[in-house]
Amino acid sequence: METLDWTKVDGATGPVYIENAEPNDTLIVDILDIRPDNKGVIATIPKHGILGHRQFKPVTKTVQTSRGFIRFEKNLRLKAKPMIGTIGVTPETETPTGTLGRHGGNMDVAELTASTRLYLPVFVEGALFAAGDLHAVQADGELCVSAVETAGRIRLRFNLVKNKQPEWPVLETRTHFSVLACGDTLDEAARSATETAVEALMKEHNWAFEKAYMFASLAVNLQINQVVDPRKGVRATVSKDFIAIDALVK
Repeated sequence: METLDWTKVDGATGPVYIENAEPNDTLIVDILDIRPDNKGVIATIPKHGILGHRQFKPVTKTVQTSRGFIRFEKNLRLKAKPMIGTIGVTPETETPTGTLGRHGGNMDVAELTASTRLYLPVFVEGALFAAGDLHAVQADGELCVSAVETAGRIRLRFNLVKNKQPEWPVLETRTHFSVLACGDTLDEAARSATETAVEALMKEHNWAFEKAYMFASLAVNLQINQVVDPRKGVRATVSKDFIAIDALVK
């Protein structure tokens, strides 16, 4: 494969109609389990990835998963960390699943693993949720435009928050919340994630902008989700010691 059509990548299973979900609600998605197949594929595609300016060949590599590890080479393995690359609801306008946005989509967040929770703004009746693009493991950035792409099964649980929405999708783990923003550039994505986090700190602590902005410089971590799609993804992560979900879903 030497070309990549972004309108035809990252197929997702769905849509799933969520009863009582309406625009301006929030869909809560608990990721209960991810069970990938024991075989996956990773590829390089010329002109794509963070080093797409370099000259290289299209190469496909099949890798096996065994006992919780990915065997990249005979004597080189990585711990498997199954995650969901594409997950979201239906936006107001037709959007390919390979595109990320406020609705979710192909966010490629390495932390979207089992035992995490995702808060998604709802834009249409029934939310029309879908998910796919499973990875057996992926590092932050997904540098070459591919992770260990695999088939598999996921188990999810859905709940709703009525009449409230996050500005961007929010990921919850045992220890922290992450604002999952995107933009046409990394700078734009970082700015949107930071702005949402700072505004949440202002609400949580009843702070003026200046105080929240200073505290964010000490306590909010910016992390890259992916740098290889037409839109780039950044997450702003803050400890649950400093913020509650009500400051993000409002």
